[in-house]
Amino acid sequence: MKTLQKTLLALAVGSFVSVGAQAAVTYGNGYTGQPYVGAKIGQFDTDVDGDDPTAYGIYAGYNFDPNFGMEVEYVGSDDADLDSGFNGEYDVKTYGAYGTYRYAFPNTALYAKGKLGIAKTELEADFDGGGSDSVSDTGIAGGIGLGYSVNQDFSFEAEYAMMDSDADASLLTLGAHLKF
Repeated sequence: MKTLQKTLLALAVGSFVSVGAQAAVTYGNGYTGQPYVGAKIGQFDTDVDGDDPTAYGIYAGYNFDPNFGMEVEYVGSDDADLDSGFNGEYDVKTYGAYGTYRYAFPNTALYAKGKLGIAKTELEADFDGGGSDSVSDTGIAGGIGLGYSVNQDFSFEAEYAMMDSDADASLLTLGAHLKF
């Protein structure tokens, strides 16, 4: 495992462990912070000629108040076919850390979500007949989404995210998370 991957994994695990320890923190405005964990599935869109790979991921976050929070995520993909003169397969992975903002629509269970942060995107290709290539870059990433709170502890989200990297990847996902 590469050093940056290990660092991001350690950051994600450390954040997850520390938010659990801080779950009972009550802020001056009477709001008690709320950690959450979730899973998502969707599709990557890259500028690679070929099929778009199916994406799957996990994420964890912490809401400091009803609007502001932080989130870390890992999203990977299955192997998708290349069709760019070089036949083969490729996959995509992203690791990210974001600041989040949520706006709850009045008198509904709907909310809008925005996130901005940094993400590492890796694209790896294996060519028929041997050989491989990879692109890896870290850059600014962000996303927008719409969510629905089923109840106080469970929500669904649809999200579109873009990663500013050499891999030129964007991501459309549906996810669900559990708050505790």
